[in-house]
Amino acid sequence: MRTDALLASLDTALAADDAARTARYPGPAIGRQPVHTVYVPADRITADTPQVWGAAAVAVLDEHGPLAEFAPLEERIRAKLATEPIEDLRVDAEDGYGVRSDDDEDRDVRAAAQAVGAMLSGPAAPPFVGLRLKSLEAATRRRGLRSAELFLDTLLAAGPLPPGFRFTLPKVTSVAQVEAMAAVCEALEQGFGVSGLRFEIQVETPQAVLGADGRALVAPMITAASGRCAGLHYGTYDYSAALGVAASEQSLEHPVADHAKAVMQVAAAGTGVPVCDGSTNVLPVGDAAAVEAARRLHADLVTRSLRRGFYQGWDLHPGQLPTRYAATFRFFRDGMQVAADRLVRWLDRADSGVLDEPATARALAGYLVRGLDSGALDAAEVVAAGGPDRATLDRLLTAT
Repeated sequence: MRTDALLASLDTALAADDAARTARYPGPAIGRQPVHTVYVPADRITADTPQVWGAAAVAVLDEHGPLAEFAPLEERIRAKLATEPIEDLRVDAEDGYGVRSDDDEDRDVRAAAQAVGAMLSGPAAPPFVGLRLKSLEAATRRRGLRSAELFLDTLLAAGPLPPGFRFTLPKVTSVAQVEAMAAVCEALEQGFGVSGLRFEIQVETPQAVLGADGRALVAPMITAASGRCAGLHYGTYDYSAALGVAASEQSLEHPVADHAKAVMQVAAAGTGVPVCDGSTNVLPVGDAAAVEAARRLHADLVTRSLRRGFYQGWDLHPGQLPTRYAATFRFFRDGMQVAADRLVRWLDRADSGVLDEPATARALAGYLVRGLDSGALDAAEVVAAGGPDRATLDRLLTAT
């Protein structure tokens, strides 16, 4: 067999397949993924919303203290709430905002954009921000696009497009809607002279998971976004309700939620599109017992998501911030030493009781990087634990 001739033939035969796979699966997402997205109705956004939420979260800690198991992390949690209380802020012009008159929504969306513009130049600015518009279903399509245009027009008047900006497209029911949203972003770029507009796809309808023809549609939706998909976000309550789950049983840990998120996770793997878990509507309000129960539930759900590879979720109330950060910090801090040890042994090709693959080494590096990005870990303590420095971790993440 003439190997050179065979290889040349294979290169020619597989060239299109190679190119398509490389384009579709560029690898894990590069850059920081926020640990949460905070939704605030458009008419409640002010320039100091992050500080207001941070102060309210601190007040919960002052009154109730941290959950007992998180007490050693209290200083780190308080520091996070003082400097970066919200990692990803989403101005909500959809369900959290409701249906208003056109004049009211025009006014509120513009005011929210002005507030965001001022917010981004102030203290405690969130590194990610955006707008959740109404869906592209016929009944809300015009209103959603008008709000997107007004918000962008007003935000750009205050300065350049923030690098962490994205739209959130809710209640997606077809691949065609994702294609349409990609076209909307292109038109807005041309109209405003900007580039890099991206959007998140909210998976909160059964049709987004399984089409009428029996096909799983999440993966085709990522393709239809033409490189503009900034994330897949699970919608806990819309999705559960659409499947007939009783209100009392709707939860991030219901089997229907796990199925939808597993489909999302598989569809997004290798594409660079991050996946975000949903929310819990059990809020830490009321008497001490109710607050304790809600905080414990939230911490448990955040931990559950992290263990399943979902590193981001929704938060709906300032009282959820301490438990979001507490659970996140503990997850990364508890595993830091083991991850550092395994990664260094892999780098040194040392014998050990665990035979790690290159893919696992990338996962170990990603774990430590997520811990650093969230504030759970400090670079110096990772190195002190015997782990690599940040430059080495970043290099491992992009290794092929």
